[in-house]
Amino acid sequence: MEATLPKSATVNRAVPRVTPQTQPFGATAPSSTLPLLFTITGLLALFLGAGWIVVQPDILAMYHYSPAAIAATHLFVLGWLCSIVMGAMYQLVPVALETKLFSERLAQIQFAFHLIGFVGMVWAFSVWNPKSVALFGAVLAVGVALFIYNIARTLLRVPKWNVIATSVASAIGWVLLAVAAGLVVAVAKSYSESLPTLAGWVFRFDPIGAMHAHAHLGAIGFFLILIVGVSYKLIPMFTLSELQNPRRAAWSVILLNTGLAGSFVTILLRSPWKLAFTLVVIAALVLYALELRAILRARKRAAMDWGVRGFLTAVSFMFPLSIIAAVLSWPGLPVNTYTMQLENVYGFLGLVGVVSFAIIGMLYKIIPFIVWFGTYSHHIGRAQVPSLAELYSARLQIISYWIFLAGLLTTLLAMEFSNVVAVRCGTGLLAASLAVFGFNVATMLRHFVRPQLKPLPKTSVNRAIL
Repeated sequence: MEATLPKSATVNRAVPRVTPQTQPFGATAPSSTLPLLFTITGLLALFLGAGWIVVQPDILAMYHYSPAAIAATHLFVLGWLCSIVMGAMYQLVPVALETKLFSERLAQIQFAFHLIGFVGMVWAFSVWNPKSVALFGAVLAVGVALFIYNIARTLLRVPKWNVIATSVASAIGWVLLAVAAGLVVAVAKSYSESLPTLAGWVFRFDPIGAMHAHAHLGAIGFFLILIVGVSYKLIPMFTLSELQNPRRAAWSVILLNTGLAGSFVTILLRSPWKLAFTLVVIAALVLYALELRAILRARKRAAMDWGVRGFLTAVSFMFPLSIIAAVLSWPGLPVNTYTMQLENVYGFLGLVGVVSFAIIGMLYKIIPFIVWFGTYSHHIGRAQVPSLAELYSARLQIISYWIFLAGLLTTLLAMEFSNVVAVRCGTGLLAASLAVFGFNVATMLRHFVRPQLKPLPKTSVNRAIL
């Protein structure tokens, strides 16, 4: 006869609550090694980039078209954000779409190309060696192609197409265009004599406009669309809710794609119509905010942990980001010190205040699940194991949240007025927050090396045997 343990039994309290929303997290996910490989690489790039900016704050205090600024940006975007997002997609796409990843082996090969590519590109940009940029950019492009192929083949296995699948498919399409656009520019600049036709075509466009158009393909097309789409699965999962209006969610993704396509062309051509497409993107974000509010109002879990709060705080920064985008898109906007620095503020707020803050919040949800399932799931019924909340310090998480917020706001204000000292203070706070976050991540990962197992109480053992 199979016994049922009482709710007070230690073994049950250690197991994360399994529901229809959370069960697929372990059922269809790949091995924990794969996403952690990308995650650790991304975190190392983040910490290195944060230290770089603290040491050289003029990267943010001055206009962004300089070798150091471009190198640091690519370290941040390719090393931190792309690494994290790629690893998260390998983990979450199978979960969100209830299928299996096409090939973990292919993902491991892709990681090697990605690592060599972005490290080489950051070095080449820092010494301003365009030919090396093109070379390592080609290596990175091979990795991106493998990543896209792997995710695309995974999407073909999806039993039921939905808004999440649409956002993932859109994102891999946009990242392909972003990498291709960057590679074309790098090759044209490096081999203008041997490829005069390509160089002539590329040089027809304003270099700043081309750089901004390229940046929007990656920032909105890859990061923002993924955040919107995947959060339609994760927020209901972590708050015990469900999607409230699938049509509204679908339109948010459709408008994001439409607005990005128009923005890319109008930014590239320096067209006054870019304001219209900026408003389309803003409309998409309004729909997203409305659907997110509806999901939260219908949640069954009243209290929200700080991982979800961090994510929602990042989402709230989309409001000031949209205002800045509209201002910068305004036809006839004068070019002066303040508007040029406002472009820096716009990019930093988008990549750090929205994308990075959202990712850090979700990592506090994702990494504990990966560690727990990889380390403790097979010990259930045999030993007393820690709960998810015991894998890290919630108090340190809260401290890190507030320091990050203070550092972000200080840095943004200092950037607008080109105050190098204040930028260093703000980025110092951000670095301190990331140090606390890194300590918490190390605490989580330590469970892989030193599992915290305790013998079951005798009463629990007896009941389990019965």
